[in-house]
Amino acid sequence: MKINWVGLIVMAVLCIAIDIYICRRLSRNGYRWAMRFNALLALLSGGLVIALGVLPMSKASLSNATFVTCQYMLYTFFAIVAPKAIGMLVYGIGRWAKRRWAALCAFVVAALVFGVMWWGAIVTPGTLEVREVELEFERLPQVFDGYRIVQWSDAHLGTYGGRRAIVERQIKTINSLHPDMICFTGDLVSRETSEALPYRDLLASLHAPDGVFSVLGNHDYDNYVTWDDEQAKLADRKALCDLQTEAGWRLLNDDYALIKRGDAQLVLIGTENFGDRVGEKRGSLVRAYGGLNDQNFKIQLQHNPYAWRANTLTNSNIDLMLAGHTHAWQFMIKLGDWRWSPASMHYPEWGGAYNEGGRWLYVNIGTGMVGPPMRIGATPEITVITLKKKS
Repeated sequence: MKINWVGLIVMAVLCIAIDIYICRRLSRNGYRWAMRFNALLALLSGGLVIALGVLPMSKASLSNATFVTCQYMLYTFFAIVAPKAIGMLVYGIGRWAKRRWAALCAFVVAALVFGVMWWGAIVTPGTLEVREVELEFERLPQVFDGYRIVQWSDAHLGTYGGRRAIVERQIKTINSLHPDMICFTGDLVSRETSEALPYRDLLASLHAPDGVFSVLGNHDYDNYVTWDDEQAKLADRKALCDLQTEAGWRLLNDDYALIKRGDAQLVLIGTENFGDRVGEKRGSLVRAYGGLNDQNFKIQLQHNPYAWRANTLTNSNIDLMLAGHTHAWQFMIKLGDWRWSPASMHYPEWGGAYNEGGRWLYVNIGTGMVGPPMRIGATPEITVITLKKKS
């Protein structure tokens, strides 16, 4: 986790200006107790920034527990600053409109924002939504009509801060769905393999008749910490791959597997992470499977949905791609079947099912967290995808 110091300094100046204004208004109106409370919050937020500046958060030697603590410290800073900033905006609008309720409305809005932020940090990460999706295909062999795939993605096991019950619930839920196949689409960890070690037994307890398959996500390549040398980095990546293999998973690093039912088969292709950033275009469909345009029904596992338009649609006739990565940017607004996330500003396909000429992409918004330790509206997701033969 790297800190943008320029942005943080600009924000600090704005925060100081806001706090001075708030304290002066409170003092002028006789609310000295509120003024002192706001001053304490300002000192706390300043102390958090200083502490974060001292800790070497990019070092591999930093324990995961300390790293998670740093994430919550940074989030606490924003949970203090954001409600006050939004409250001041509401107050300014009310003052401009010459409304007597400006101060009360500003306080209510600030309190609501504060509550929503901490609900998203404390409660939502421990919840789980099972999404049932049916997708129809013309080329699906009849014998696979009704075939059930459970997709799990972006676990980021280190971000739970040792809350084993959360992961245990996810694993039990997946097994209780009795899928034919389980697919994990990357980002088992956020920084390094040690995050997954406390959950080895849970990962090994996943089971499905046709197996558990996985691919690597961008965080699984150990690029988010500073290593002593390249050998240490590669060794940690190998350890993560070995951990999945030892758990009974089949890791498809540019490889494929055949799922057979009598004389019929479907091809499961796994490609390494293929993203839109420099250095993230690792996966190769050609290396993974030679017959990309043959008549087999094909499913691709790929961490980043960017690869669907950049590679899969143009270079193959793959019928279904399963991806993750976006997290819906851990913020989502839902009204009935309508959903919106700021992730849509960057990813054309950020969450849910997408169809292009009868070919499907499903983007799972994941269960874990990266960056801010919260999920506001973006409930952790396990997806059950049922394949249907199109009549």
